[in-house]
Amino acid sequence: MPVTKISELRDMSADQLDATLKDAKETLFRLRSQARMERLDSPSELKKNKRLIARILTLKSLRTIAETMKEQHTR
Repeated sequence: MPVTKISELRDMSADQLDATLKDAKETLFRLRSQARMERLDSPSELKKNKRLIARILTLKSLRTIAETMKEQHTR
């Protein structure tokens, strides 16, 4: 996964975040499969990928909360 910095993730649109999340989940699945077969080259990639997924989900959650707060203040 080339994108790991939170600043890069913040600059992405919702669609780009969704696509990155999908790619990260597919990569995590592939890495887990390799780990089960004991063919994983760098085990740290699992941890990095999990963190990327967590960052994306957190950003999406924060954006949803911000939108909700904005809607409540405009009423």
